[in-house]
Amino acid sequence: MACLLIQHPQGAQHQMPKGHPENPDRLHYLDLLYAHERFADFDQNEAKYADLGLVSLAHSKEHIQLVKSRRPVESIAEIDGDTFIAANSFEAVMSGIGGAMDAVESVMQGHHQNGFCAIRPPGHHAERNRPMGFCLFNTIAITALWAREHYGMERIAIVDFDVHHGNGTQDILYDDRNMFYASSHEMPLFPGTGMTRETGAGNIYNVPLGPGGDGSAMREAYLDRLLPALDRFNPDFILLSAGFDADARDPLASLNWTPHDYAWITGKIMDIADKRCEGRIVSLLEGGYHLNALAEGVAAHINMLEHGEMGVPFDAAKELEGIWRERQQA
Repeated sequence: MACLLIQHPQGAQHQMPKGHPENPDRLHYLDLLYAHERFADFDQNEAKYADLGLVSLAHSKEHIQLVKSRRPVESIAEIDGDTFIAANSFEAVMSGIGGAMDAVESVMQGHHQNGFCAIRPPGHHAERNRPMGFCLFNTIAITALWAREHYGMERIAIVDFDVHHGNGTQDILYDDRNMFYASSHEMPLFPGTGMTRETGAGNIYNVPLGPGGDGSAMREAYLDRLLPALDRFNPDFILLSAGFDADARDPLASLNWTPHDYAWITGKIMDIADKRCEGRIVSLLEGGYHLNALAEGVAAHINMLEHGEMGVPFDAAKELEGIWRERQQA
């Protein structure tokens, strides 16, 4: 395997109010993970900027103008009770989109088999006409629509295993038969969408999971419904909305997944990618708000992408917390 890791130092420019769970520490902690000796064999590139005009692939002029109009000259401005924009948030968002596109290009050109983009802010809640849920623009939808246009692909699939339903991705792709969206998510939980009856043009597959469910419920959902649907779709490329907030330690939800569950789901999707699209996968970070849980989930995910196996579980509390505390005190 050959997994490209996209780093996103510009993501730290998207500042949040004190105490907000979606903050720059998420990327700083993953930087520590990538610097660990266990990940020395991974190729790592820094995200580059994308053109703002590409946002219109997924969002209306009104949406784009709203986000522009709310950007402050300095400090932080509120869009809604959960969603904020800082003076330099555009730099963060557009470089995150650029990083995702770079990963797709590297995979399509045969330089890497797959890629993982540690970018922020997340994007899957941003609808065509509405920023929300920490998200300004829908990075994965923009990337999918750009990839189809740029490379002439017929069918692109998005699989979303964030604990929250990607209402924005569903909204943008709802009537597009050549775009596949599958989501597993806790319900009831924000944003309240993602019922099984929401099927779009036959291209949308939702599996709500009840609170307190563990990996066995997730595996049943994927084996019974989502993986067969993905296989039947026969994608040319697979994108992942990779949220790590279904972990039992995450403060914003109440599922009980472990890093082994993230490795399992990654491996199953890789099996279909190998069968249907020459293994082509690019994964984009969405949620994950407990730092150790985030690091351990990402470690399991990228080890599977790189090596085809999870390997020895990564112990973030043992390997990263001390370094993190020292840096916080410096």
